[in-house]
Amino acid sequence: MTQTITKLSQENALKIANEWHYDAPYDFYDMQNDIEDYEELIDPTLRQNNYYQITNNNDLIGFFVIEPEDENKGKYEIGLGMNPASTGKGKGIDFLNLIINFSTSKFYVTEIILDVAQFNVRAQKVYQKAGFKISRHYEQKTNGSTYNFVEMTKTY
Repeated sequence: MTQTITKLSQENALKIANEWHYDAPYDFYDMQNDIEDYEELIDPTLRQNNYYQITNNNDLIGFFVIEPEDENKGKYEIGLGMNPASTGKGKGIDFLNLIINFSTSKFYVTEIILDVAQFNVRAQKVYQKAGFKISRHYEQKTNGSTYNFVEMTKTY
């Protein structure tokens, strides 16, 4: 298995935005449900250089975005998405660790922040297994409404 991390290609950005559909209740994460996220993903100018793709022998297995919260202090927020065909199969921890290892080797990182919808206990368990702790609960407007979210952090 050869996993490779590279900048997100336009072809794969469009695939994620238009073809990736998750089973309920995780369809909350379908890109088309949040117009701002959708537009950022498909527009190379809005994506800037913050989006990466993870491929396995040229098959797209996931993507992530890493954005500085406070670059001088090494605080970064990471958003991620795994190919719907791979979710719920125990692959999440390896996927997350690959992203963390890449991020901590490429950037000066003292803290990583992950945000997850409160209902997504499956992801929260993976994050906790990787050493993330709940730092706060909050509400966020997205997908045409307001939802409860959990912020999880890990320091390095």
